[in-house]
Amino acid sequence: MCIEVKNITKLYGEQKALNAVSFSINKGEIVGFLGPNGAGKSTLMKILTGFINASEGQVFVSNFNLNTHKIEAQKSIGYLPEHNPLYLEMYVKEYLQFNASIHKVSKAEVEKIIAKVGLAPEAHKKISQLSKGFRQRVGLAAALLHNPDVLILDEPTTGLDPNQLVEIRNLIKEVGKDKTVLFSTHIMQEVEAVCDRVILINNGEIVADKNLNELKKNQEQIIEVEFDFKVEKQFISKISHLKSVNNIHDTSWVLTFDTEKDMRSVVFDFAHDNGLKILNLTTKNKNLESLFREFTS
Repeated sequence: MCIEVKNITKLYGEQKALNAVSFSINKGEIVGFLGPNGAGKSTLMKILTGFINASEGQVFVSNFNLNTHKIEAQKSIGYLPEHNPLYLEMYVKEYLQFNASIHKVSKAEVEKIIAKVGLAPEAHKKISQLSKGFRQRVGLAAALLHNPDVLILDEPTTGLDPNQLVEIRNLIKEVGKDKTVLFSTHIMQEVEAVCDRVILINNGEIVADKNLNELKKNQEQIIEVEFDFKVEKQFISKISHLKSVNNIHDTSWVLTFDTEKDMRSVVFDFAHDNGLKILNLTTKNKNLESLFREFTS
């Protein structure tokens, strides 16, 4: 196991932020740590990195017990906190070289990591000049510099625009091929886009631990689509595999399909064949959404 959490409890005075939390993560897994705001996600991230101590329980990272071998465990962790702490007055390469010196990593590795995370065009700029997306890349580069076995990311996509979201998602999936990644978020779409597995936490307790492939089996596929013109329900009902059709607003529809096949292309073909334009289209994983609502409402 790359990460093993055993009965972790965290008290702040009389308030119990975490209550007997236990789970394990293997190498090569990208696991989404999902829960509403205030559920205990950030507290657990800080415990896993050794930033704060648990009140009870044990954490093992790369087989090192954080209680007894904190430094060894921390050396195997790359951490990107929710509020990415950067020295804005420093240049990108300067900042990464500074971090490399702390980890005793060669300057050649700095050049490699700059290329890996797509920072080469921005490497000679001050961090203060960068967009939020590129600042996140700098934070991720700093977390990866010492080639850790475990990568812990706390809300890494908060505040990013849609293009930046896609870029950071792809980057996380790429680096997650040979590392263990724990990805904390309160956004279900992020888990669906990036992760292999989801751990759901609410009120400081693990309430569900599911493999996303299992969740996707036999699920109802939901597509929300907005056309440029109003369409009659009986007309849309001709699309194959439809289980239900609901008009939510004038030209906007919720289409529920009873099939594992990705029906987005079918909806696009329907629009094209009937002279319609699609103004907006989104898909939902009903099982994950239902799971979230069931355990957090």
